[in-house]
Order: sequence, then structure tokens, then C-alpha cells
Amino acid sequence: MATLTVAAVQAAYVLMDRAATLAKVEALLASPEVRAADLVVFPEAFVPGTPIWIDGVPIWDGDEKWFELLADQAVVVPSDATRRMGAAAKEAGVYLVIGIDEREPTGSTIYNTVLYFAPDGSLMGKHRKLMPTGSERTVWGMGDGSTLDTYATSFGRLGGLICWENYMPLARFYLYSQGVDVWVAPTLAQGDGWVATMRHIAREGRCFVIGVNPCVRVDQIPEDFPDRDRVWRVDADDPAWVEPGNTVIVGPNGEVLAGPSRHEEAVLVAELDLGKVKSARRMFDPVGHYHRPDVFRLAVDTAPRPVVTTFSGHLDS
Repeated sequence: MATLTVAAVQAAYVLMDRAATLAKVEALLASPEVRAADLVVFPEAFVPGTPIWIDGVPIWDGDEKWFELLADQAVVVPSDATRRMGAAAKEAGVYLVIGIDEREPTGSTIYNTVLYFAPDGSLMGKHRKLMPTGSERTVWGMGDGSTLDTYATSFGRLGGLICWENYMPLARFYLYSQGVDVWVAPTLAQGDGWVATMRHIAREGRCFVIGVNPCVRVDQIPEDFPDRDRVWRVDADDPAWVEPGNTVIVGPNGEVLAGPSRHEEAVLVAELDLGKVKSARRMFDPVGHYHRPDVFRLAVDTAPRPVVTTFSGHLDS
């Protein structure tokens, strides 16, 4: 059976600085422990970082400069930024999964997106978060069903969801139906409760799960960041950290293989035996012998939902 080495990279971005964060991605992908992996997973919204002000100040209270930075530094797909990521994946010879703040070539709506790169550097696809959570709705738009895909790799099918999307049972079921073997969950979610969620998905889907968080200290917010003293609400219980990390790798029976890692930049590495996915599904396959399609049916609209649809000729009434 296929085996692979996975590296879950818990690292700090350079807040709202695309070039500097991309340089960090390239440096991490060039490190020996990461280059030894077959699959490398980075956190949610890693390039150019989390818009941390959404939890630091009241809604739309003096955030103009911050959002301007977000829109300016967000990643257009495709662009020179995505080509740099692809080139770094090719140089390392790895599958790369990485979270970005995505922007269309025109407009200012930002999407919480995960990109999937192959070892040859090609962009296999992307997923836009379907539903931003809470205050995230002030900075991120909603994705649609056209990016709910999994991807064939040399070791099995790769796919996943972003942060609290993982709580959406129908979204999970749809990915299970595509035969996902390795589930990626780039996230900002913290605490033991989130680790329990990762373990549940692994056991429910009978797949490996890689949950990856950023890890950022307050003193890593750039000194010249606009209104730096306002951008982050300090947690009295954890005052040194903006995002303390919570990265974990879980096996298909819910066992924790690595982590959770917190309060340090770290690379978690695990060897995954994909044969264990098949053997675990002999007892429970949520879209196979343990499903009742005669009772339950799921309809999924995978059509893209563009803002404008153009056509030539006459529009029939």
C-alpha cells in the first residue's frame, strides 16, 4: 500500500506582507525536514496572514488602512505569487497545500482560499471557504460549490475544508463521497475542542487528518504596521500570542500521531500508511456499506456563481 510523509508547518506569517511571507514559505520548503516530506501543509490564510483586527476592534471602527493593506497584499490566482509557490513546491518535490487571502484581478472582495500544488509546480486547484465565521464576514466573501473538490495524487485522494467548515456535516459528506484519503484542515481554531473535531473527522471519514494553525507572537507584528497598538486585542490569559498554534496530525481511527503543537513555530512530521484507510473502512464507510442511499440523498450544486454572466445575442424571456 502507498505510504507518504507529511509535514504540517506551524509558522508565523509576516502580517499583510505578501512578499516577505512568500520568502518565508520558500525558506521553509527549502529546509531539510520539509523537503523530506511528500506532502506539506501550511495554515489558513497564511499569505499574507490573518486579518487579525476583526477580533481586535469593533466592526468597521478605523480599519480602513488595514483592509486597504489586505486588498493590496491579497493573492490573485493565477499570478506571480502563485507561480512562486508552485516553483517552491517543484524545487522541493512536494505536494503543497497552503492557505491564502485571495482576490479577483478586479474588485476588493477577499476570499479565504486554500491552494493545492503538485510536485511539478502546477496548480491542481483551489477551494474557497463556503461560509466565513462570525467577524470573518467583515473581510471575506463566500465561496460556492464549484471548488468543493478532492485531488488525485500519487498516494491517494487529497482534500479538505477550512476551519469551521469542518463543522458542516453535508460538506464533509460530499468530500467523503469523493473518496478522500488525506484530509487537510488549515485553521485558526484553538484548544482541545478543535483537536477533538480533527479526531472525529478522522474517525468518521476513516481518513488521515492534518490540522494546521499559524503561530504568531504579538512581538512579531511588524513595528511599522499601521495603528499597531490597536490591531490586536491582547488575551489576558495568553498575552504574548496573537495565534498560539494548535497543529495536529490524526490517524483514521482517531489516534493522535503528532501534536498538538502550541506556543512555538514547529514542523510536525508523520509517516502515513494509506493501507490503514482501507482497513479502517471495512468497519465503517460513511459513503459505502454504512450509508443508506435509499433513505438519505444529498444534492450538491457545483456550478460556479460568478457576479456577472456575459452572453452574445438576445436574451430569451
